[in-house]
Amino acid sequence: PLSPAAVVGAGLGGSAAAYFLQQHFGPQVQLDVYEAAGVGGRLATVTVNKQQYESRGASIHALSLHMQDFVKILGLKHRREVAGKSAIFSGEHFVLEETDWYLLNLFRLWWHYGISFLRLQMWVEEVMEKFMRIYKYQAHGYAFSSLEELLRSLGGEAFVNMTQRSVAESLLEVGVTQRFVDDVIAAVLRSNYGQSVLVPAFAGAMSLAGAQGSTWAVEGGNKLVCSGLLKLTKANVIPAKVTGISLHSSEGRALYQVHYESSEGQGSAFYDMVVVTTPLHPSRSNFTFENFDPPIADFPGAFQPSVTSVVHGYLNSSYFGFPDPKLFPFTSILTTDTPDLFFHAMDNICPVNISAAFRRKQPQEAAVWRVLSQQPLDKHQLKTLFRSYYSVQVTEWQTYPRYDATKALPPIVLHDNLFYLSGVEWVASSMEMIAVAAKNVALLAYNRWHQELEKIDQKDLMHKVKTEL
Repeated sequence: PLSPAAVVGAGLGGSAAAYFLQQHFGPQVQLDVYEAAGVGGRLATVTVNKQQYESRGASIHALSLHMQDFVKILGLKHRREVAGKSAIFSGEHFVLEETDWYLLNLFRLWWHYGISFLRLQMWVEEVMEKFMRIYKYQAHGYAFSSLEELLRSLGGEAFVNMTQRSVAESLLEVGVTQRFVDDVIAAVLRSNYGQSVLVPAFAGAMSLAGAQGSTWAVEGGNKLVCSGLLKLTKANVIPAKVTGISLHSSEGRALYQVHYESSEGQGSAFYDMVVVTTPLHPSRSNFTFENFDPPIADFPGAFQPSVTSVVHGYLNSSYFGFPDPKLFPFTSILTTDTPDLFFHAMDNICPVNISAAFRRKQPQEAAVWRVLSQQPLDKHQLKTLFRSYYSVQVTEWQTYPRYDATKALPPIVLHDNLFYLSGVEWVASSMEMIAVAAKNVALLAYNRWHQELEKIDQKDLMHKVKTEL
């Protein structure tokens, strides 16, 4: 039996990995979860006027089946939807505006962009339909030892290639026009990843699926999923920063010593299995691996700096061409890739707890806006977006990989029972993608531990799963 296992990080990846490991290995597995900052990782909230607001990672796609499951199991609720309209701003005018009337929106898209919109939808739907196969494979206990194998089993070489070429190239190829790519696709990717249409096609497709599908969030904050899963698994959360892992072997089996620093000083502990869910990129961690032969190589790639400013204030609607603030109709503003635009997107955000009586602030009232940008906003930029403001709370982080579509994907298996989860973000970064990767790592660990090798990297899974049903 598997005795102690360690999970490094208590964000969504770490809490989901702990939950799935316990599901597969059984309740007797002893789990230590190391977390230096706070449970929830990037699913953090900020407080304005005694109310909490999501500072990032706010929406979950309707087809996120693992996230849906977590919410059900934990007895959490979907947050009440508060309607609002979005528009895409070019720095001078709005290139696309949403209306209350769905058909009119479609008509406008047709009018502006012709068949591009339809071609985009078909492209995204085809990718999503194939991606959804992962749930069937995982339900049957199949796992993949590399991200390439996982992608191949879902969509063949085409899916692997989609991590190596840009979303712009893929869309132009299926007949989407350059204008549609520049106006609409660029705006969605800026608001999501803070990057351009040069992000890889697969990451782009996942982001675009979120933009056109219906999305939801967790009442009380998405981070409740993390704390809930850790409570449910009765994991032992250790408030410490892991600094390295050294390999010892005992009776032909790998034994890992996890070294950490906590407020009490330095310590270490031994484990049969370790899952690392924090990014192992030199820019993000100074993590050392000792006694590994061959040594564990450095991971290529950098992270995109991004800044979230949560501003409580009065929108300067004149900047957007609305001298009378009462007439400003939008709650969400995306932007095109224009050199002088200093922000990626801004939203009039609602608190994580929404009562039945809650109503959105009128555009002329002080509201809480979340502004996403690459650099912190200076006084002049804040004054451009807001007539006046009460408070600004700034979070700087490196949320997403800097996607340039030429990187080899990071490995999942670092050594015998040593796994790396967050490499999946180089395929695409979303809450569901991380949950899928956590389930894959748990199944992979289980299948390897019990020598069920026919459950790993199986070819022609579509056929096998059909015959098993």
